Amino acid sequence: MQQIFSIIFPIFAIVLVGYLYGRRHAPDMAAANQINLDIFVPALIFHVLSQKSFALGTYQELAIAGLVVVLGSGLLAWVVARLLNYQAKTFVPPMMFSNSGNMGLPLALFAFGEAALPAAVVLFIVENTLHFSVGMKMLDHRTSLVGILRIPMVLATVVGIAFSLTGWVLPQVLSVSIEMVGQVAIPLMLFSLGVRLTGVDLKDWRIGVIGALICPASGLVMLLLMSPFLDLPALQYGQLLLFSVLPPAVLNFMVAEKYNQEPRKVASIVMLGNLGSLLVIPLALAYILAQNGV
Repeated sequence: MQQIFSIIFPIFAIVLVGYLYGRRHAPDMAAANQINLDIFVPALIFHVLSQKSFALGTYQELAIAGLVVVLGSGLLAWVVARLLNYQAKTFVPPMMFSNSGNMGLPLALFAFGEAALPAAVVLFIVENTLHFSVGMKMLDHRTSLVGILRIPMVLATVVGIAFSLTGWVLPQVLSVSIEMVGQVAIPLMLFSLGVRLTGVDLKDWRIGVIGALICPASGLVMLLLMSPFLDLPALQYGQLLLFSVLPPAVLNFMVAEKYNQEPRKVASIVMLGNLGSLLVIPLALAYILAQNGV
């Protein structure tokens, strides 16, 4: 229990600091979030992918499994939306696209150390690529998929993989600079999440509660269905399990707001889903650590 607390506490402590600061000062995080998406997160992705220790071939099965978790969760959520008469465009995206950045990357780092970061980044890339392609297409069929190639995170992924495959190495002075810039990404993600949660009300708490239950459950169901066919190292399987039960990404609310897709309901889903993760994540960590004999 103490080990789980030591993993969870730094993450939620930074989120809490962001929440308390946001309540008091109501900062406009739009510019900081944009810089994070354009500079800090791409730097983190490039640094991880371009390292010699990152063997791309060892993560192919993990990437495919992550793809199935995201798309399969969406299919299960669509069934639930039909049964409960929710708008699919409101309910399904938050069930598919999880907090693999704000929460997934810090969890990997604190739970398993630097060795788990490549696996977490792979899943983050899969989830984000799907969010900026399938997710955007779900809300607006006119969205151009070619535009994905202009997203800094996607460009950083392509360049980082190119470095990994070719064995190219940056001069140390550049590598260290990029690493330092990338280290800003995770704390800023968590702080921004806390600030964002101050703007959520609970008027639509019913759909929020349903979402808080379905989001981790749908991901876990897909993982259990795949498990007999997976041959992943223990560290990757543990990372995939964490990925499958992560709460909805805050980006879902920002996108819903952009397209005017019942943003208040989506905000409640995101808020209560992240609150529910206070229970779900420790249970998942306890299982993973027990399975690995830790």
